[in-house]
Amino acid sequence: MNYKFIKDEVLVHTPTLLQYANKFTQDQNDAEDLLQNTLVKVLKYHKKYVTGTNLLGWIYTIMRNTFINDCRKRAHQLKYMSGVGDSKDMESPVSRDRAEGNLMRQEIDSVMKAIPEKYYTAFMMYYEGFKYYEIAEYLGVPEGTVKTRIHTARKILQKKLHNYRHD
Repeated sequence: MNYKFIKDEVLVHTPTLLQYANKFTQDQNDAEDLLQNTLVKVLKYHKKYVTGTNLLGWIYTIMRNTFINDCRKRAHQLKYMSGVGDSKDMESPVSRDRAEGNLMRQEIDSVMKAIPEKYYTAFMMYYEGFKYYEIAEYLGVPEGTVKTRIHTARKILQKKLHNYRHD
């Protein structure tokens, strides 16, 4: 890891990045969390940064995508939490459907974890609503490569989840 890059190039922009995070969150604590999550991703993907390009733009893109993904996760969590019923519903057909749904979800999750990371990342970003060019920019690969990775992930899922196919 290039500590000099992180210390001299990234961390000097922390006040500016915090202001940018505040524009997204409108809350100081949430902004600090967003900044921290962004910096973790910058550390993780620092090798993908192309020296001589717009560093702040690269970090802002990571921050924006992190914020959007966090919002989507929260929306899914709220949707899930609002759908949870009372214990008196345990005997209803709906609860049996939920149990079957949970088993199916567990199997899908295990298949998703088996997909190689380069395909999984591109597929999940596309699934979450990112455009091909945004995924390509984030991953630092050509748009065609992103499309191929998404297609490959779909084929893996189709093959491993053929039992759930509705013809």
